Amino acid sequence: MSATAITVKGMTCEHCVTAVTEEVSALPGVTSVQVDLGSGRVDVESRSPLSGEQLDAAIDEAGYEIVR
Repeated sequence: MSATAITVKGMTCEHCVTAVTEEVSALPGVTSVQVDLGSGRVDVESRSPLSGEQLDAAIDEAGYEIVR
């Protein structure tokens, strides 16, 4: 198992949380996605490590941006 934590900019409501959760959950091997709306933190567990490109694409598809 692999755990990844990212911070996502622009989430303001539960709809945002749902959009991010759905897009990240669709990545291959993802087993769990936990979003903290207040801090923007997204914790992802997956069977193998996810690339930055995979996470960027999923967050972008949801309409948000990863804070670097």
